[in-house]
Formats: sequence, structure tokens, C-alpha cells
Amino acid sequence: MEKIFIDGNSLTLEEFVEVARMGKEVELSKEAILKVEKARALVDKFVDENKVVYGITTGFGKFSDVVITGEETKTLQRNLIISHACGVGNPLEEEVVRGIMLLRANALSKGFSGIRLSTLNTLVEMLNKKVHPIIPEKGSLGASGDLAPLSHMVLVMIGEGEAIYEGKRMSGKEAMAKANIQTVELTSKEGLALINGTQVMTSIGALTIHDSIVLSKTADIAASLTMEALNGITDAFDPRVHSVRAHEGQINTAKNILSILENSSMTTRQGEVRVQDAYSLRCLPQIHGGSKDCFKYVKEKIEIEMNSATDNPLIFVDEEEVISGGNFHGQPMALSFDFLGIGLSELANISERRLERLVNPSLSNGLPAFLVKKGGLNSGFMIVQYSAASLVSENKVLAHPASVDSIPSSANQEDHVSMGTIAARKAREILGNARKVLAMEILAACQAIDLRDNKGLGKGSNIVYNIIREDIPFMEDDRVMYSDINKSEDILKTGKIVNEVEKEIGRLL
Repeated sequence: MEKIFIDGNSLTLEEFVEVARMGKEVELSKEAILKVEKARALVDKFVDENKVVYGITTGFGKFSDVVITGEETKTLQRNLIISHACGVGNPLEEEVVRGIMLLRANALSKGFSGIRLSTLNTLVEMLNKKVHPIIPEKGSLGASGDLAPLSHMVLVMIGEGEAIYEGKRMSGKEAMAKANIQTVELTSKEGLALINGTQVMTSIGALTIHDSIVLSKTADIAASLTMEALNGITDAFDPRVHSVRAHEGQINTAKNILSILENSSMTTRQGEVRVQDAYSLRCLPQIHGGSKDCFKYVKEKIEIEMNSATDNPLIFVDEEEVISGGNFHGQPMALSFDFLGIGLSELANISERRLERLVNPSLSNGLPAFLVKKGGLNSGFMIVQYSAASLVSENKVLAHPASVDSIPSSANQEDHVSMGTIAARKAREILGNARKVLAMEILAACQAIDLRDNKGLGKGSNIVYNIIREDIPFMEDDRVMYSDINKSEDILKTGKIVNEVEKEIGRLL
């Protein structure tokens, strides 16, 4: 497997996922190595000259006016890490941790941080040898960056903390020894360079946006099945309708739906059965499209952040200057992740409404109540909709923006913080809920299609129906439903239905 070269400027979302989720190895580019070495040389020069520079020869935060002597530098950097490792809660998933390590290495490779090349190489080696620090999920304010969780990453680098190695949880020191990686004794600027950034929120958010884009395609597939189950009217997806409004996501969704439904015998045309459908069918392009436009915006912001220098202070080698600024502040990401959570919530909201139309005999155009033949004796899909309603209601609480909150810290030196990591974690939670709701809708739509004797599905929807029916049979009488829901969700998680549909009809937009 070829390595991905990182230089701080060109990492893509797709490459990020290959490293974080698929375990691909990375290597510093030659250009990055030169930049890192030049920046480090300037830091060493300032230390030798006893120049007063924040974070290099001073304390941190409120202690920025305390000058640190050369002899105390190593103690200062170690104390920074062990005192800031105050994260709490469950450990972040290993793919998130890998993403954090990759993003921090990528940011440091830009050559504005002043870290030693040997220290950066240690982080890269840990990533490649799969030494994954235990990083608690909670404890970041999102400014000054993700201080607490990133400190847990660095603990392992210095032989402290805990890590997962070869599937086992152990001390950081033991994990580094087993992987044959030399621990680091941090020196001037290095601790701050490693923890003063937005990589935790960005890693969580990057994985979430990748999965959100897949989920938006899944939502179009689920909606197409429901269109057939309810004999939906396809005229509303006519490209002429969407060209006069011209939102990209809306146009793409309408195109997706028509492509998935091509050759279907179960949809209808305007006036054949009804003049128009309810909004949850007729406005699919506008609603799904709005979320797609949201995801496009968030992806652009994430890819900017993935290739940004976000620590403080920054080293400008050519001018021989060190500038203390605020690139660690997570506000651009916090707003983006709150927006992402809202976009995901809407995919779930409309999915639950389509599910309600499937199970409600007053709305389903002739389907039996709760999609079961012997109603009364059987409850059918009654509580499937109930569970979906619970999830979308939970999402509405989670979608409340984290970024509108702030609380002062560090004796009011850090008097406005982003809450970006909370926003990212919430968006990821909403994603999981939305996927579950779509899994329920797809189950119900397949049940409804069978109840209508499956008169012939579209080119794309037929593939999905067959994939579902390979593992989950038609429900004649009540059975344990949660296992069916879990199976359906597992199929969605793999991305199989999107991949197979795209093989048949071309790339979904």
C-alpha cells in the first residue's frame, strides 16, 4: 500500500479517510522536512539569545508574563503536557485518534510551529505503527485549540498516559516499547506546538462529513423506495422545475431520484392517481438538496482547516519573527459543525415523515395499517415509526448550536471559546441517529413494496431492494424487530447500497 506524503498543504478528505479509517501509512515530504528544520533553527536561535517570546521562553495563558530560563525549558514543556491532560469521558474511537495524529503531523509539517524534526517523526512513526493514544472525548473548549485531548496524545509520546497497541490497552510507555519507538523529551516550544490546535474537532468533523456525504446519497435511495411504495408522482423531479431555482444540491437530488427510479412501474405521473404528493415526497429535491449544499460548504471548510497552521505562536522564518495570534480558535469549525448537525437532522426529519406516511393508513394510499396483513393481532411497523420519532426528537435537541455558547477560562485571558469539539461530537451523534432512521425507512419501504406485489422497481431501487431482501425477509407476522433494524443499519454503514447503485446507474451526486 503506497504511503501518503504530507506537506501541510495538500491533504484531501479522501486521503484523510484512507489514513484514519483504512490504516494507510504516511511520510513527510522533502519540502516539509526542510521547512520544519528551518523553523526549528530559528527557535533554537531565540533560546540561545534569551529572547522573550511567548511559549518559547515564557509560561502559557495567564502565565505569559513569566519568563522561563533555558535550564527550565524541558521542565516547562513536560509540565505543560501532564497538567493539561485533563480529558474525561469515554475514549475517542481509534479512527478519530488516527485522524487527530495525522492532522497534527500535517499541520506541524507546514514549518510554522518550531518543533524538532525528530519529535515530529516520532508522531508519524506512532501513526504508522498503530500506537493509538487513549484520548478522552470530553474536556475541550475549542480554544486554545483542543488543549486537553491533544495533551493525552502527547502523553504517550513522552512515555506517559495510555494507548491501544495491537488491540490491547496498556501504558503509553509499554506501547512505545513494544512498537520499538523511542519516547521523546520535549524541549522549547514543542509541547505547545503539539497541543495548541484544532485537530480533535477537525478529525471528528472530517469523518462525520465523509459519512454525511454518503448518507445524503443513501437518503435519496431510501426516498426513491418510498416513492415507489406510495406510488409517488415523478413530475416534481422534472429538471425544468429545478433549473429555474438553480441550487446545486436541489438539482442534483432531483437527478438522483429520477436515475434511481428509471424504468419503475410503481411510480405515477401527475393526474394519474393524484395531482400532487405531500411535501415529504414532492419537496425531496429542495430538502435533501439543502442538506447537500450544507455538506459541500462544511467539506470545503474542513479541507481548509486540515491544511492550516493552528498553533500559537507561529514562526515566520524568512522574517525571523514569532507572532502570537489566535489560529487555534475553533470558531470557523464550530459554526461549520453546528451547520452540519442541522443538515443531518433534516435528512432524518423528512425520513421519519416518509416513514409515517408508509405506516399510517390515512396517508399511505391504500397500504394496510402499519404494513402488516393481520393488523390487531400484529403490530407490524407501528413501533418502528415510534423509535424513529424518538431519534429525530433527540436530534432536535442535539442540533442546538454549541457555537453560540462561550465561557471564560485561564483567568479570563481566554475569554471567548468556540465549543467546536462539542459541535463536532454532536454532529457525529446526529449522523448515527439519522442513519438509523433511514435504515428504518428502507425496511418499511421494502415491506410496503411487497404488500403492493412489487410490480417492478427502478434500475437503482431494485438493486437496493434485493440487497435488503438477501438478509431481511418480508414480515408476514410480528417478529423481533430490533435485529432487522440493526441488520439494515449495518448494510447502510458499509456503504454497500450506494456503491452497488452507482455501479448500475453511475455516480450519485
